[in-house]
Amino acid sequence: MKAFSIRSGAGIGSLQSFERASAAVAAGQVRVKVRAVSLNFRDLMVADGSYLTDSDAPVIPASDAVGEIVEVGAGASRWRIGDRVATSFFPYWHHGAATSHNSRDPFGAAVDGVLAEEIVVSEDSLFAVPDHLDDAQAATLTCAGVTAWNALFVESGLRPGQSVLLLGTGGVSIWGLQLAKAAGLEAIITSSSDEKLERAKALGADATVNYRTHPEWQEQVRALTGGRGVDAVLEVGGKGTLRRSIDAAAMNGTISIIGGVSGFAGEFNPFSLIMGAKRLSGIFVGSSGMGEDLSRFVGINKIVPVVDRVFDFDQTPAAYEYLKSGAHFGKVVIRVAG
Repeated sequence: MKAFSIRSGAGIGSLQSFERASAAVAAGQVRVKVRAVSLNFRDLMVADGSYLTDSDAPVIPASDAVGEIVEVGAGASRWRIGDRVATSFFPYWHHGAATSHNSRDPFGAAVDGVLAEEIVVSEDSLFAVPDHLDDAQAATLTCAGVTAWNALFVESGLRPGQSVLLLGTGGVSIWGLQLAKAAGLEAIITSSSDEKLERAKALGADATVNYRTHPEWQEQVRALTGGRGVDAVLEVGGKGTLRRSIDAAAMNGTISIIGGVSGFAGEFNPFSLIMGAKRLSGIFVGSSGMGEDLSRFVGINKIVPVVDRVFDFDQTPAAYEYLKSGAHFGKVVIRVAG
């Protein structure tokens, strides 16, 4: 089978295509023919060496794949040949809270990931995908979709009629927007591009803020909410945005710390959390059980994830470069098989 490898810290230029023999399917495992792989900002972090791994050995990258079950190992009973499934970001975290044990070895960092023609994985590290999604759309569920679901409904516990602030128009934020609107939430979104903000409005955003036009965008958010602020913030920016996200949150609001597009440093006044009874919550993607919940919700509401661009398998380096450019709106996907 064909696959790509990358060396952590060696950059996108270290992506290499290679071939190797197919792995045997052990008891409790299944073989999945990979049809599409979705990229995340985390994949760029692996490339530049800023992700949590201490190994520089080549690894098959990426965590998000959708494919078809083509072989079932002895004792595996969850799936049948022909079932369409997505990978769970964490192979061992199925339900309940994250622990150091069940969140070990996520796909595509210190251990091999999914950017290959086929993968052999535990039957428990997969979940079913909605029938109405094509392969590229379904490949976006694993990380961005589950992360947004966790932040909105698990950690923040949002209910219809409450409000959320989404930073930027990357994969998690656009997923968050779509889930929020399907759940009856008020959604405010930021971007430096008026064109992207118009596209967000077309997806249902109730209000938009151009953070280049309004550098102190938290003030705009509070004005849009009558001075109250929002019930939840999906904080993906990091350095330069955390303080503003805290200020944009309402009393008793939750700021979900998801990523650090601009870096992970940042200063804020802890007193603002105390006086506002606000909560910072780290979001480390989510469990396969959350993936199952997300998939059911998406299926019932016929949500169609936003895929910005699909690259062919041999265009993988170009897909990485496009993601790095920040020009995307939604997700960047690699087509592995037709």
